[in-house]
Amino acid sequence: MKRILATLALLASGILPAAAADAAPSKPNVLFIAIDDLNHWVGYLGRNKQTITPNIDKLAARGVRFTRSYCAAPVCNPSRAALMSGMRPSTTGVYSNNEDWRTVIPEEKTLITTFRNAGYFTGGAGKIYHGGFDRTSEWEDYPKEKGKEPKPKGSDGVGGIKFAPLDCADSDLSDWGITDYAIEQLGKKHDRPIFIACGLHKPHMPWNVPQKYYDMHPLDKIELPPHLEGDLADVPPAGVKMARPEGDHAAMLKSGRWKEAVQGYLAAISYTDMNIGRLMEAYDKSPIKDNTIIVFWGDHGWHLGEKEHWRKFALWEESTRAPMLWVVPGLTKPDSLCERTVDCMSIYPTLCDLAGIPKPAHVEGKSIKSLLADPKSAWDTPALTTHMYNNHAVRSEGWRYIRYANGDEELYDETKDPLEYKNLAGDSNFADKKAELAKWLPTSNKEPAAGKGEDKQKGKGKKKKAAAE
Repeated sequence: MKRILATLALLASGILPAAAADAAPSKPNVLFIAIDDLNHWVGYLGRNKQTITPNIDKLAARGVRFTRSYCAAPVCNPSRAALMSGMRPSTTGVYSNNEDWRTVIPEEKTLITTFRNAGYFTGGAGKIYHGGFDRTSEWEDYPKEKGKEPKPKGSDGVGGIKFAPLDCADSDLSDWGITDYAIEQLGKKHDRPIFIACGLHKPHMPWNVPQKYYDMHPLDKIELPPHLEGDLADVPPAGVKMARPEGDHAAMLKSGRWKEAVQGYLAAISYTDMNIGRLMEAYDKSPIKDNTIIVFWGDHGWHLGEKEHWRKFALWEESTRAPMLWVVPGLTKPDSLCERTVDCMSIYPTLCDLAGIPKPAHVEGKSIKSLLADPKSAWDTPALTTHMYNNHAVRSEGWRYIRYANGDEELYDETKDPLEYKNLAGDSNFADKKAELAKWLPTSNKEPAAGKGEDKQKGKGKKKKAAAE
């Protein structure tokens, strides 16, 4: 019945001509791959030579890989709520992990509902929205994940940074079953176009994966990420407060286990790469391969000691940059590189554009279909990232400008200073550059949902733990 109603709605709107009603399955299918906490440590970006991601790299070579792609928010919940709703955190007020996005984002506005109303079968598994705030009514099929995962023996990390090898099989982790779901859907015969979402958890902490993935990254070969002692000296108080160097970074230095933590993150990435390989093998065997779009995205980046910071929760390059890959049959060309600066708000409108679905009026991002067709085509819209109320970063191809709620500023020349060591915001020679970038800042900032976004992130006990993840 839902399919019939959706088709009738398309006929009434004129989107789907009557003669084409039976051709609905010819609309492109979508394989929507979300990765949790994966920064730019993937082989095809070349930022970290230690990472081992052959399957992600092969996927990147199938279509267009973006070298400058950024999240809407450097936190799981607001990043995913923004991408899936088409509305930025400054519009919805969803800034932290503890805010229930469902209270401010109606079901009819989400990406999934838009495709479902357009006649698509919508199925998903794993982490697409942030855990605890799922709304399964949007989906036609969304199975629950299996129970508890294996626990490590002995030490499980340093403070809140959790990492340890496991004595278990690949299939004992939930990401295996999540991948299995997408594989099963790709192999099924469907009577209409499909939108299949595969949300993998790793490399989200804990970085607990089978021992063999740790063995791929021997501890004696591990190199620390680039870092500069005293890097926060020219960062304003608001930025230092976000970094909290007295927390995770101080504990890691004291422990002497920094390299072990890097090893754990690399191992977790390699585990995810294995599942991507399984998924791509199924894609190649799928009867719908030639009419299936792949979009691969990460919800935000991650620091491992750069700028004396760990985790996300900041507005610098490491925490805001995340992979984005597109494969669109008949449009993208293999092994294409796009150096334009985009953010994840482009995903919703681009998928609509590619599927011939009108972009809903509330969606704030711009379609990047032109960049998929020609990665060198003109593009003048920078990426915008928001962390908590009224703190924003604007990232153009050459610059990053950060303005905090209290007026503190940072400005980095990304061409000369890609590690963001020198804050130029106080140099009057760059006043025009700041003004040029500042025009992209939101003109309005909604108060946090439930009015406690920042307080919740700083809360105690279980609330504090939830926000930290």
